[in-house]
Amino acid sequence: MSGGSRVERDAHGRRTVERDRYGAQAAALTWARDGRLADATLRIPDGSWLRVAPRAGHDPRWGASDVVCRGDVALTHFAAVEWAAVDAIPPLAEPARLPPGSGTAILNLVAALADDQRRGPLAYRGPYPTEQLFLALLESFRWADAGEAVEDPLARFMAGGLTWVPAPHARDWAPLGVCVQSRGRVEKAVWRGRSYCRPDWQGVERRAPHRLRDDGGRVVGSLWALDGALEDHLVLAADGAVLEARAPAPPDDPARPLAPATAAGLVAIVVAASAAPLGAALRAEAGDLAFEWAPLAGDLAALDGARARLSLRLLRALAARLTAAESRVERVRLGFAALAEAAHALADGLRARAQARLAAAAPAAQAEALAAERRVGDAAAAAREIGVAVETLLEDAAQLSQ
Repeated sequence: MSGGSRVERDAHGRRTVERDRYGAQAAALTWARDGRLADATLRIPDGSWLRVAPRAGHDPRWGASDVVCRGDVALTHFAAVEWAAVDAIPPLAEPARLPPGSGTAILNLVAALADDQRRGPLAYRGPYPTEQLFLALLESFRWADAGEAVEDPLARFMAGGLTWVPAPHARDWAPLGVCVQSRGRVEKAVWRGRSYCRPDWQGVERRAPHRLRDDGGRVVGSLWALDGALEDHLVLAADGAVLEARAPAPPDDPARPLAPATAAGLVAIVVAASAAPLGAALRAEAGDLAFEWAPLAGDLAALDGARARLSLRLLRALAARLTAAESRVERVRLGFAALAEAAHALADGLRARAQARLAAAAPAAQAEALAAERRVGDAAAAAREIGVAVETLLEDAAQLSQ
């Protein structure tokens, strides 16, 4: 037994098969006679499989690479891992090319083998120490503080000063199609492409529109905004057994355009929270979109072709909270919170499109973007856009409640 999973091992004590609580395979590893890992297959949340081919590729930035395949198609690669003696956390070349949950599955295998070998803390050795990578690492490792207080572990990680202790999780594929991730408690559940996460990870707040919370001995997965559940989708027992899965239904309201000022403020938040080289591409992508309030089923926001759609449930929840607010300060705070949560829900999709736009640009344009820095006055201009957006959003929500 390891991390809650049933693990089969060979004569040398190396893990060869991981199974979930229902007996289904979660991973399979083949070891060569010389002690190297020859092949690994990993099950990801949607139930499909990835294959890791050790040292099957090369990257000019770090050399020998392990290749990630789905079927016969190579998707991307990461710096070759010394699987028999894990000594570092590898950089991944193109995370966006992987199906959801794939990066976490690979990192969890690194953590599981390092834990078996009692190795660590481990450092991340590579470029791009991003917030997305930091959050992924929290699911399979625990950041090490070496006895000192770390007020901002994300900033420490991005500066290259954080190391990680292996703490792998277990995953179970429940009969109702829910993939449940546990590590002492249920930490995450994936269902119908949505990831429901705990908001607290090792003292780090993780903002997500789909959240897990404890409720009377059960664990409930909900669409979450403005400090409350907009609708409940999953009900789990404390041990992760799925008790109920409720398919969310869209409201009957017709779609309506988002005020341009609200859209501009939303985009300003995304740009401010993104790397400077993506700024121009983000604004270009947003300029090609029609923003609207829409009857979404189970989500706060969605990118649908040339439309950026925000949930009417969020607007209605804001309207209800404004009615109960006792002061102007509280109403403005609610407006900022609603705009920020909508921006956060759209941000990953917008960044992916902006990255693709930048990758397709001419080399000169790419070089110009990569050299971009935030200019003096950018923050003030963004603050003005966001302030106008909040006021416009409050007016729209107030009209909705009349």
